[in-house]
Amino acid sequence: MKKLQYLVRISKDPDSDWGASVPDLPGCVATGKTLDAAIRRIQAGIELHLQGMREDGLKPPRPRHRVVIPKRTSQHVDFYATIEVA
Repeated sequence: MKKLQYLVRISKDPDSDWGASVPDLPGCVATGKTLDAAIRRIQAGIELHLQGMREDGLKPPRPRHRVVIPKRTSQHVDFYATIEVA
């Protein structure tokens, strides 16, 4: 099976847990007390999201490689990473 790399937005506000979302898969989100937990959960979430799409007869969207980087503040962490799934 071909592997895909989806862009994941990682963010954290001072009073929140880590958050992860996938711009190409609306509704595919995860949180975690640590960055590692959020990344593990979003990888599992992407795999589950894509499996559900396939089961529904939908073709998963191709990953995009460019995004608009949002404005940052000094207390807000916001960056992008890629997650590879089969």
